[in-house]
Amino acid sequence: MESPPDEIRVLVVDDQALLRGSFRVLVDTAPGLRTVGEAGTGAAAVDLAGRERPDVVLMDVRMPEMDGIEATRRICSGLPDVRVLILTTFDLDAYVYSALRAGASGFLLKDTPPADLLSAIRVVAAGDSLLAPTVTRRLIAEFVRRPAPVRPPPPGLDGVTEREREVLGLVARGLSNAELAEHLHLSPATVKTHIGHLLAKLHARDRAQLVIAAYETGLVRPR
Repeated sequence: MESPPDEIRVLVVDDQALLRGSFRVLVDTAPGLRTVGEAGTGAAAVDLAGRERPDVVLMDVRMPEMDGIEATRRICSGLPDVRVLILTTFDLDAYVYSALRAGASGFLLKDTPPADLLSAIRVVAAGDSLLAPTVTRRLIAEFVRRPAPVRPPPPGLDGVTEREREVLGLVARGLSNAELAEHLHLSPATVKTHIGHLLAKLHARDRAQLVIAAYETGLVRPR
């Protein structure tokens, strides 16, 4: 059955059948959302994502055959239009960094309230990223421990303006668009335009990847 044009298609990935079923019921009863399949291993997730091309993958981290980080890396590298939202019971720094570095657009704990999870799916499907302040702080802490950029600057770096660099620095420190607008005395539309330019110039797929690119290229230095 084909989905309506505005329906968000979701793939649920978890090695626990009970959790998969719970997530599926939650998604299928929400307006505008529909599951297109379930997978219990990372390998199965990669295969199913390739066949179904979901808008969003709810991805567990610890799974047999292939963990969620590697599955995320393969899905994001091969299917640029598919977004991955990591769900885990483990609030660990290594998972946060590795998941976002692999291309994930967001990171949530499994005990997140149902309404917040559904909201997160919609946010990620819309092309935004889900970076809670606590996640951003972990990313910054991770890069503080890294003495130098770990990858060369992208070709578009020379074209980043001073204002865009200022915007990027604040994005990388966890400010929302509304906070950016207030801090820089700009309109929300202008902030959105600056972020759009940064995404294009840094070849970042969303806000999460923009933060990663900012630190890994050295364009933004951790305090």
